[in-house]
Amino acid sequence: MRLSHFSEDPGIGLFEPRPVKVPSARPAGQAWLNGPLVWAIDEAHERLYLFPRECPRILLWRTAATTASDADAWFSGSPATTLAFVENAWSERLSATTIFRYDFEPSGFEDLRDVGMWVSRVAVRPIGVEAITDLPGELCKRQVELRIVDSLLPMRGVWGASLHASGIRLRNAHGWGEPGWPHSRPL
Repeated sequence: MRLSHFSEDPGIGLFEPRPVKVPSARPAGQAWLNGPLVWAIDEAHERLYLFPRECPRILLWRTAATTASDADAWFSGSPATTLAFVENAWSERLSATTIFRYDFEPSGFEDLRDVGMWVSRVAVRPIGVEAITDLPGELCKRQVELRIVDSLLPMRGVWGASLHASGIRLRNAHGWGEPGWPHSRPL
């Protein structure tokens, strides 16, 4: 299994546990997720992080529960396995940003059983680092169709569809407001 952390910082030699920058309201017993941790993502979900760090985005994909009507409504014949929606205001940064994939040994990480997220409570040294300079190209390689939209606000209702919807950094979307927890289900 491959666990990685994506960053715009090219020189991280040691990942120290740190609290999240913007704490979220967490379900009972999960407040510790706002505390000092090192975060990683599994390879199957790394497409969620092939963006500038603060870029607000919504990614959709089919699940076993996805209805034919929802698949047709959102994917409308697209061969993509995932749709990624990004506001036009972030389009230039998406094309110009270089991010770095830091790989970790999986031992010492805990599986959160939430969209491929893993955490370590102790410092972790990366075992490798790779620069990614063409984020739209990387998304395309992973069968992610990038859709640039004026605003993410019209997509607020997508969490009612039978698709999986993940919203990341939505607090940075124009007019969105603070997201609630879980991160993929905004208020």
